Amino acid sequence: MVLYLGTIRPSSLTSLAPYTRQISLCSSAISLPRTGFSPFRRFVQTCLRSDNARGVAGAELPEDQSEIIFMGTGTSEGIPRVSCLTNPSKTCEVCSKAAEPGNKNQRRNTSILIRYSSSSGTSNILIDAGKFFYHSALQWFPAYGLRTIDAVIITHSHADAIGGLDDLRDWTNNVQPSIPIYVAQRDFEVMKKTHYYLVDTSVIIPGAAVSELQFNIIDKDPFTVHGLKITPLPVWHGRGYLSLGFRFGNICYISDVSEIPEETYPLLKDCEILILDALRPDRSSSTHFGLPKALEEVRKIQPERTLFTGMMHLMDHEKVNNYLMELKETEGLDVQLSYDGLRVPVTL
Repeated sequence: MVLYLGTIRPSSLTSLAPYTRQISLCSSAISLPRTGFSPFRRFVQTCLRSDNARGVAGAELPEDQSEIIFMGTGTSEGIPRVSCLTNPSKTCEVCSKAAEPGNKNQRRNTSILIRYSSSSGTSNILIDAGKFFYHSALQWFPAYGLRTIDAVIITHSHADAIGGLDDLRDWTNNVQPSIPIYVAQRDFEVMKKTHYYLVDTSVIIPGAAVSELQFNIIDKDPFTVHGLKITPLPVWHGRGYLSLGFRFGNICYISDVSEIPEETYPLLKDCEILILDALRPDRSSSTHFGLPKALEEVRKIQPERTLFTGMMHLMDHEKVNNYLMELKETEGLDVQLSYDGLRVPVTL
């Protein structure tokens, strides 16, 4: 069930390969040895990283092809961390790598965009708009030919999920009249405090332009956004704090989780692609799965493919993915880390 609230106004406060890699550069095949170093090799690798960061190698998808775009795959503070880059000892290898252009360890706040293609057209449905959302949009919207934001669905009310709501003003001022926001009641109550001027526009100074948002309250029941059925997946994000994952088609997205309640598992049945929280390589925290726990859940849920998200700076993209590739050989698990800008064609 969805309760439409709109924006609160004064008149209505209740409405709401082993040794070499083959690459393609300017139509020529080049084989780069894994050992050795040269300025040219470093230049080529930088270009490759930038190209790989675009996901499907910059390829244009058919207009009628739905896809998922990973707008961000990191923690609240993002990667690299300023504290690591300014540390004289330079002990954080992942943050040092992330400072290189196009490196897949560079991660902004966890978020995906569903580019949903149907008989009535294409809709861009965003899940979460965190503190770094505008930076993500600056990079990926022009790169992938995106313009509108047709809806935003909120998983929870932490800053890395709602901190970018104010930045939606660029769209509602210059691209489209308004943006519908789908949010649980408890998280909407938080927004009334953190983004009070977006909820109750009567407090805005006349002439000021802020995000024009239409709030819609969701609960645990499935709801529809531009023709796409969305099923909430309630999970615990720390003791006593409920966050929402979402299922659309046979894709399940759970970005912030410390425990999956038993009643949520049936909603994950026959999941083809699971996008799951995996904060660090060694253990879980009080609010997030670590890689060992995330892999336990993958074995239990048994999706066809899993992409981990929400990684901190202890998760080296290449090293962890090499380990996960071994699990495919030994257990048949198709699991990998996602990365910012990754595009995954899907059927919805």
